[in-house]
Amino acid sequence: MIGTLYGKLEEKKGNHCILNVGNVGYMVFVSSNTFAALPETGGEIKVYTYLYVRETELELYGFLTQEEEGLFELLIGISGIGPKGALAVLSVATPKELRIAILHENDKLLTKISGIGKKTAQKIIIELKGKMEEFADEEGMAPEELSQKHDAIEALVALGYPRRDAREALSNLPPEIKDVGEKVKEALKVLGKHT
Repeated sequence: MIGTLYGKLEEKKGNHCILNVGNVGYMVFVSSNTFAALPETGGEIKVYTYLYVRETELELYGFLTQEEEGLFELLIGISGIGPKGALAVLSVATPKELRIAILHENDKLLTKISGIGKKTAQKIIIELKGKMEEFADEEGMAPEELSQKHDAIEALVALGYPRRDAREALSNLPPEIKDVGEKVKEALKVLGKHT
């Protein structure tokens, strides 16, 4: 098993990157959140990895944090959720947002993910809720707050902003701004200052 890789980032493309470790280029599949957080090519990075073995191929999945890798492993442990589905989940929500959605049984966030319907979302919640209980005290965000934040992120992404920038802009807004439209409007002001 390959637990971590540390090397030079040679290429970033689509849903993967090429990491040069000892003059061997490893193709590592990543979530869009991880992809957005990768440095420029040529930089050195460390990724936590999961080697997925199938009959005809080996696929390497990479994560910048152990938390994200742990959630990936929990997700692929659910019948019907493969590694591509798990990456799709981690591309739409941060580990914290995913934990909050599961703890509050908010299937709305999960059903926004391509390929995940209401039944699969409920299955994820049922199977993972017990494993998220240890985080219950630190996850103070109410389900409607999470849903509003997610809707605002999706609106900003639809306007062409990277998901990571949208999430960061929204996290800097005062907590009293509740309305999705207002969140988007204020986030656009923040994003406009950085361009």
